[in-house]
Amino acid sequence: MATASETKPTNGRSLKREHDYEDQEKEAAASWKQSTLKILTRLQRLSAPFLSIFVSIHLAAPIAANFGGSDASNQVLLLGREYYQGRLTEPILLLIPLGIHVGSSLLRRAILKPPKKPALVTLTAYAALISVPIHFFINRLHPSSPEPPISSFSPSELNFEFVKAGFTLLPSLSWVAYVGIVTVVLLHGAEGGSIINRWITGRPLNKRVRRSVALLTAAATALGLYRITQEPLILRGARLERAFEIYRGFAPHRFLEGF
Repeated sequence: MATASETKPTNGRSLKREHDYEDQEKEAAASWKQSTLKILTRLQRLSAPFLSIFVSIHLAAPIAANFGGSDASNQVLLLGREYYQGRLTEPILLLIPLGIHVGSSLLRRAILKPPKKPALVTLTAYAALISVPIHFFINRLHPSSPEPPISSFSPSELNFEFVKAGFTLLPSLSWVAYVGIVTVVLLHGAEGGSIINRWITGRPLNKRVRRSVALLTAAATALGLYRITQEPLILRGARLERAFEIYRGFAPHRFLEGF
């Protein structure tokens, strides 16, 4: 029969083993977490330059209107599509990097604790998660619908005449949508670019300079859009109605038509 003195050390050793096992589990979890965060951070940052190139090319079209109206914008738009809308180039240079960037960012945020005061790069990321899918749906996905009256808008029809149609149908809302998405994406790119620059060089970009460049670029884009909207609308009849139906395909637009 075991005495009290024999039982006590045995219980002590058992408790120590349990504590050691718990400590090892915590260390393994912390190690896994750090390794995962490291991979996600690299994926997030390495995919960002592809998106920056796309945004630069995409915004060059409306900015070109400041120098040559919608004709110049349409020419730049067609040249840009050679880069990012090919059968191979679009998934490789845009869709896959976008999926990697968004996916790694969301997973990284799920692992980390939410910040008490989100940084501008985080706030603009949340705004982009809402605005970019809407923009993609209206300008790329819905126009491809084979159902009448849309009947599959061709890429050549998705030019700045289509943009003018949107401003005609939804003038105030179009201004809010276009200026909003451009400003959000540019500020997110500026803040993210500073993080990547610090990751590579050890130094962030100057806050005032990077934000000023982003806002000036947004202003140049808005001025280009303003010049485009001052031109007469060429679309007429059935072609104009098809364009209107694309915009009406986004449910909130049907309730805000004319706003």
